[in-house]
Amino acid sequence: MEFKHVSVLLHESVNGLDIKKDGIYVDGTLGGGGHSYEIASKLSGKGRLIGIDRDTDAIEAAKKRLCEFSNITYIHSNFSCVKEVLEKENIGSIDGAVIDLGVSSYQLDCAERGFSYMEDAPLDMRMDRESDFSAYDVVNSYSKEELVRIFYDYGEERFSKKIAETIDIYRKNKPIETTMELVDIIKKAIPEKFRQKGSHPAKRVFQAIRIEVNSELDPLKDALCDFFDCLSPGGRLCVITFHSLEDRIVKQTFASFAKGCTCPKDFPICVCNNKPRGKVITGKPILPSEEEVEYNKRSKSAKLRICEKL
Repeated sequence: MEFKHVSVLLHESVNGLDIKKDGIYVDGTLGGGGHSYEIASKLSGKGRLIGIDRDTDAIEAAKKRLCEFSNITYIHSNFSCVKEVLEKENIGSIDGAVIDLGVSSYQLDCAERGFSYMEDAPLDMRMDRESDFSAYDVVNSYSKEELVRIFYDYGEERFSKKIAETIDIYRKNKPIETTMELVDIIKKAIPEKFRQKGSHPAKRVFQAIRIEVNSELDPLKDALCDFFDCLSPGGRLCVITFHSLEDRIVKQTFASFAKGCTCPKDFPICVCNNKPRGKVITGKPILPSEEEVEYNKRSKSAKLRICEKL
C-alpha cells in the first residue's frame, strides 16, 4: 500500500516555529514528511533538519518525498529519545521542533497494521513494526483488572469493566486474534441503546489499546521536557494533539515551563528564586479551520500548542 498521509495544521505549526533559515530543526514524528517538507523549504543550505520516526515505512516514504533536500537526516527511533539522537549527531541545541502525536492515515488505512476498527486484520497496532509487543499481547495476556484500567484511563470508556469482563470470558476458550473479533466482543458488551448513537462503539477501546501498545502517554511529559531542554533561547516547540489525555499533558507541561516562583501563596516573599524558563505562545490551542476539517475529517480533534524557550 502506498504511504499516504495528510499533515494536520501544517502551515500553522510550521509558521509557529518562526524558522531561522540557517537553524537546526527536528521533526519528531516524520510520518509522510509533510511538516518536514515545509520546514526544509524554508531552510538555506546551512540549515539542518532531523526527521525521527519509529515506523520504517514512514521513513522510506519520507525519503522519497523529500529527495530534493540534502540537509535532512533520517533517524529510526522514538521522539522520546531526542537527547540521545542529537548527541549521536553532535548537535548541542536546536532552534525548534514539531511533534504530531496522531496516528498517520497510512497506519489507519493499511488494514494489515491492525489500527482500524473498520477493517479485519490481525491485532497489531505497533507503530514500530520491529517491536515484539502488540495489541494481541494486550488483549490476550493482560489481566481483567489491567484491561479495565487502560480502557478507562486511556480510552475514557464508560463500559470499561463490562468490556473487560466480556473479553476475559471469550479468551478463555480461544485467543482473540483479529480486529473484527475484538469489535464484535466490544459491541456485545455495550448496551444496544448506547451502540446506536455517537461514535463507533469500539473507538475508545482501540484508542486505549493503541496508546498502551506504543507507550504514547507515559513518556510524553519527559519527552516534552527533553525537547525543551534541547532548545536554544528563542527556540520553539510545536505539539499537535488529538485527544484530551495527551493535550492535557502538553498544556500542563508547557505551563510548568512558563511558571516562575513555586513558593506557597502565603509566603510574603519568594525564597525559591525560580524563574520562568519559557513562555506559552498559544493561550488557547490553535484549531483546524473549517476548510481543513472539510478537506480532512481526521483533523477535527487536532489541537496545536506552542511554547518558546526564554
